[in-house]
Parts: sequence; structure tokens; C-alpha cells
Amino acid sequence: MTAEPRDPRLRELVLLRRVRDRIDRDYAQPLDVEALARSVHLSAGHLSRRFRAVYGESPYSYLMTRRIERAMTLLRRGDLSVTDVCFAVGCSSLGTFSTRFSELVGMSPSAYRRLAAEDGRGLPGCVAKQVMRPVRNREARRTGTSLA
Repeated sequence: MTAEPRDPRLRELVLLRRVRDRIDRDYAQPLDVEALARSVHLSAGHLSRRFRAVYGESPYSYLMTRRIERAMTLLRRGDLSVTDVCFAVGCSSLGTFSTRFSELVGMSPSAYRRLAAEDGRGLPGCVAKQVMRPVRNREARRTGTSLA
């Protein structure tokens, strides 16, 4: 175990990295910003502001992106229903999962499952994962349909 940095900015970056690592590791567990903040002795508001400043998105958005990435992998396999995938990645609401999936991927989970089965046939898993990776909200293609 290494010693904590003396510089407060570096110390804060270490804490933010711990939160990000925990999200990456425990994405399928029930996680919320309050619990993540408590685990590194920060307030939820401070964690959210600093996380967004450092990583470009809120902790919740980062968590949902990890869940959607894992969901894409499970949907490509084709042996689970969309509902089963939703719960396997830690989402408790099929509606929220489907909405977020559509925002990040540009199509519904069902459409992705069908397309991935056709397009991903014969691709090694590591290649399919890289090629079919979701994009962040700010990078998503405009579809002409307004969500507002």
C-alpha cells in the first residue's frame, strides 16, 4: 500500500479514482452517489462536482455507461432476454435501462440484440467489444427525434 499524497489536489484525484474503480468493479451492485461519497469521506455534492470536472460526466452517468457496455456484451451473446440483461447489469427498471441504452447506443436493446447477432457473427469477442462500444451522450449521433 502506498502513502497518501501530501498535495490536496492529488489526494482528491486518488479518491476520485477509487470511486471510478469501484464503479468499474461493482457496476452490477446497487450503487448510489451517497454511498460512493461516504466510502471516500466526501459529500455527495462535492463528489458529483469533482467527478464531473475530472472525468467529464457525473458518477451516475459513468455507472450507467459501464452497465450499458456490459449489457451490450450480454446482448451480443444472444442467450438472455433484454429483461434478464437489464437485471444482470444492476438496473432495477427496464424502462430506465432501455431509455439509457437507446441514448448511448442509438437503438433499443432489442434492436441491438438483433443487429449484433447478424453483424457480430464470426467476430472474436474482443473485436466485437471494441467495434460495438457505446458512445457518450455528447458524442451520440443526432436522429432527428427530440427527447425533450
